[in-house]
Amino acid sequence: MKQRWKKGLGAMLGLLICLLLAAGLGNVIQAEEPPKEMTVVFTHDLHSHLDSFMAALDGEEQEVGGFARIKTFIDEAREEDEHTLALDGGDFSMGTLYQAVYETQAAELRMLGYLGMDVTTMGNHEFDYRTTGLNRMLQSAMKSNDELPAFVLCNVDWEASLAQGIPEVEELKETFDQYGIAPYVMLDKGDIRVAVLGVFGKDALECAPTCELIFQDPVQAVKETVTQIREKEEADLIVCVSHSGTWPEADKSEDEILAKEVPELDLIVSGHTHTALDAPIVHGNTAIVSTGEYGIRAGKLRMEQTAEGRWEVKEYQLAAMTKDVEEDSGARTKMKDLGATIDKDYLEQFGYTKEQVLAYNPWKNPTLQEISDVFGENGYTNLLADAYRDTLNKLPEMAEDPVDVAVVPSGVIRDVFAEKSDVTVSDVFNAFSLGIGPDGVPGYPLISIYLTGAELKTAAEVDASISPMMPTAQLFMSGLNYTLNPNRLILNKVTKASLSDMEGNEIPLEDDKLYRVVADLYSGQMLGAVTDMSYGILSIVPKDAQGNPVEDLEDYIVYDNGQEMKAWVAIARYVESMGDDQGEISEYYSQTRARKVIDDDKSIGAFLRNPNKIALIMAGILLAVIVLLVLLIIGIVKLVKYIRRKRRDCFR
Repeated sequence: MKQRWKKGLGAMLGLLICLLLAAGLGNVIQAEEPPKEMTVVFTHDLHSHLDSFMAALDGEEQEVGGFARIKTFIDEAREEDEHTLALDGGDFSMGTLYQAVYETQAAELRMLGYLGMDVTTMGNHEFDYRTTGLNRMLQSAMKSNDELPAFVLCNVDWEASLAQGIPEVEELKETFDQYGIAPYVMLDKGDIRVAVLGVFGKDALECAPTCELIFQDPVQAVKETVTQIREKEEADLIVCVSHSGTWPEADKSEDEILAKEVPELDLIVSGHTHTALDAPIVHGNTAIVSTGEYGIRAGKLRMEQTAEGRWEVKEYQLAAMTKDVEEDSGARTKMKDLGATIDKDYLEQFGYTKEQVLAYNPWKNPTLQEISDVFGENGYTNLLADAYRDTLNKLPEMAEDPVDVAVVPSGVIRDVFAEKSDVTVSDVFNAFSLGIGPDGVPGYPLISIYLTGAELKTAAEVDASISPMMPTAQLFMSGLNYTLNPNRLILNKVTKASLSDMEGNEIPLEDDKLYRVVADLYSGQMLGAVTDMSYGILSIVPKDAQGNPVEDLEDYIVYDNGQEMKAWVAIARYVESMGDDQGEISEYYSQTRARKVIDDDKSIGAFLRNPNKIALIMAGILLAVIVLLVLLIIGIVKLVKYIRRKRRDCFR
């Protein structure tokens, strides 16, 4: 009996040891199981740059970009990890001649599908050809039967949008449904379940004047969509492709605000602001990534899931799409096919072909970033403004009343001419590729309106005072020269303004006289909005030749033989005229021409000299505030004396 009891106890101990060993081994196996990993490649703001192009990179002008290189980059990532997630953050259109066949070929969206992009979203420039154009593009893409990326957008307010009763919006809603555009999409990448949602930012909407859709607040819409994902889906990873952007100012940096307000997001691919982030911006457990514009670089990162179920970026790369990246031959062929109709369908009506050489450019131009960020004039922008003025003044209708001033804001300039290179029709179009006219033909037309001399001085003041804070608003002008002192009060920085002819001769500017001014349609609308935006402090009111306020700028479009004069065509004609005479762009544009003179005088005299009306008003307000403060102090002193006297009287 005793022996049997010992055997039973031994068996039980043996079984217990086995169970403990098994549990321990299981824990070891579980502990050694590697964390889940996800590779993500991403782009945004490609802006129709299907072909490679010349651009400044790392201080050197070189050939960069192109969808054929991005295709190779994505394919190589998927060779390393077949479950790689490929995302695009919107603004895939508008920027090169491929946009000329935006509606008929949908070249950009179809090429995103060819690249193997899993998901894209809507950017503000997808609305450039208005609701009808966007609808036609999506329909063309679907009819092609090509592989297309999923499309996500969570903050369209369809109820409010449809309530407007606009037939084109109703048609677009049907097309969205046909395409399958939804707030989010679920993807299986190996054993990882990924939710990808898309959002359209507030600033993006402000930059889409032709958009007829109504949008919900981006943060609130993302919150609601993430809640829906968490309730309905079993998502390991939640990613947002956002066309909102990041900014230096914390209260304006929309995607950083989004990361803070919706901490459940694991990753935000941030488009719109053309930001190139050398390292992710991280708020809590949310990483924000951006790769810059035009496909000059493509992004790649590796994320790893933590024990708590969140994700960390372990590797991050912005890869330059230079000649070191081999072009995919299939992508080249596909792009050639998609662009085959550009000459016939678009350029033929203007008498041009895509690769036609207009002139040779021997000069080094500023980069796009420098045009935006460096306040002051440069030879390249002088050329663009002069092109408007010279081309229009050669039209018969301008003979008796020529253009006095041409205006080009930095925000509409999309490319520069490469140094020591031929300038082709394609190059010129790329430099000014935005928009569409009432004729439905790509390219913003030029308009001709009138401003008083006082209003031209106001335009100069807007440039001097506002542009340093808003670089895309910087104005480059032909015919108006001015001097400014950056040390003076805001809205009182311009100390001298005058007109000049094409030879540079100075002409006095009369406040009450009307002057003929030319700009593209979009920029004209922005000039006209100065009064409203400044709450009446500044006033610029576009007028007709008799001085009557203009109600609709589209009524003042410049035509040539019944055809809208497109801004890019005016530039092409001017460049071509130089090519005919000299074979190259004039040396005149290799340097500045004292059109915007910065007088950095910090003396008291310079600060107070020649105050304008706004400065006098501000000084009056400041003086009134000082007087009120003095009276308030005097009142307080009298009150204190009165209280002390009363207290003394009470204790007597």
